[in-house]
Amino acid sequence: MLDSSLLTDFRITCIERNLGVHGVHVYQQDVGEVAHYCQADERAELWSASKTYTSLAVGMCVAEGRLALTDPVLDHFPEYAGIAAPGSEVIRVVDLLQMRSGKDFGDLPEATGDEIAHADWAELYFRAPQDTPPGNHFFYANGSTYMLSRLVEKTSGQVLRDYLVPRLFDPLGIVNPWWNACPQGHNFGCYGLQLSLTEFAKLGRLLLQKGVWEGQRLVPAAYVEAMHTDVVPPAGHFDGDEWNVGYGYQVWLNQWPGSYRADGKYGQHCIVMPDRQATVTVISHNETNTAGILAAIFNDIASKL
Repeated sequence: MLDSSLLTDFRITCIERNLGVHGVHVYQQDVGEVAHYCQADERAELWSASKTYTSLAVGMCVAEGRLALTDPVLDHFPEYAGIAAPGSEVIRVVDLLQMRSGKDFGDLPEATGDEIAHADWAELYFRAPQDTPPGNHFFYANGSTYMLSRLVEKTSGQVLRDYLVPRLFDPLGIVNPWWNACPQGHNFGCYGLQLSLTEFAKLGRLLLQKGVWEGQRLVPAAYVEAMHTDVVPPAGHFDGDEWNVGYGYQVWLNQWPGSYRADGKYGQHCIVMPDRQATVTVISHNETNTAGILAAIFNDIASKL
């Protein structure tokens, strides 16, 4: 069983450096788990850590034969083939996963307030011009993950959140998860999922166990492996060493060898460390130094497992 003393140095570092960590959870296979909560274990916005759940939904759709990673995304949206910008027809599902769509904008391309409120965002996405050919370079774009959410919905007939409830959230014991949606009712996918630390930590354990939860396979093992091995270089898109190791299927690689993470703004991190057969999860609010949170996790926790 893991002892609470494992977290002592990390807690001290968080206080001394004002890291804004609200809670930390550590799980180690065949050993146990330990957690410390600085406040009530209530649901919080996971920001871009939501993206990893969207990726899992894509892997499930692949397993169910609904799509393939090599599919051109536009093939699943034939209603927009006539208005799509040249080059859009080449964007593959894997290009969206790896943030290499070639449409280099954050959430949405230039659009009027009325379009944002009333237009189909998938139409706005396809209509936007290609900045570079798909698959050529990394550009971190929430729009790519939003389109993955739309793709899951288009191929399954259910919005992303509803698709995942019986396949992921129910087996994990996560009841009635909250996931915000665009004005047209489609889950954002890129952000908007709200979970507690205890619920968020289950993601790391599922990934560590290669998609199996309590004897039930939820995600194909090959897909979980590809999530952190089929990677591309972020190429300086963000400052900071931990954001320049590599990017997989909506997860970031860490400097800690073989490890990877779901990563959300302000310090929402779920780190998987296969070499330690362990996961570390934090929920935080730090607007200036999330790299400090990661450094404290590796220095004060991972090194002692």
